Amino acid sequence: MTAAVTHRRRCSLERLFWILSVAPIISLGGGSVAHAQDSIGGHIGFVLPLVTHAGGDTTNIGDNFSIGFPVGITVKGNGKMAFDLEFVPSIQDSPRHVALTVHPGLLRSIGHNFTVGTRLAFDVNSSQFGFTPLLNKSWPIEGGFLKAYFVEADLPVRFDRPAGGPSTNPVTFALHFGVGF
Repeated sequence: MTAAVTHRRRCSLERLFWILSVAPIISLGGGSVAHAQDSIGGHIGFVLPLVTHAGGDTTNIGDNFSIGFPVGITVKGNGKMAFDLEFVPSIQDSPRHVALTVHPGLLRSIGHNFTVGTRLAFDVNSSQFGFTPLLNKSWPIEGGFLKAYFVEADLPVRFDRPAGGPSTNPVTFALHFGVGF
């Protein structure tokens, strides 16, 4: 074999090696684009605590008006479950009081635009903590930034453990109205 033939074979083998090495890498890069499995949304609205039972007394919205303004961020995967982090600033009339509840929770779609869930509740600068079971019904909004409007029935259960005071453990029935985006 001449030197020229040996050189051509060696160059051909090197090219073949590079083609076989680089082709799989190029084909991986040319595949379909990966998409995130999660979607992020949110909601905003207002909540009215209609009836509260605490410390042996039952009050309604007419006895002591209060209103909350929930704002939430929702992370939803491909399944029926979603994680929702809600912040609820609220205003109470008498005695005048402004509070903030941090309200993380898990929500599950049960079909026909109904969702059930439970949130943990941490009242900032308060001795109260607890949980909130909920049932949500939504109606889709076609097109635009807003995706749905909803009504939600909430049953906040709180454990009130003030230092040196009696435990009242309030349970409330509330309605939450809002829009999702």
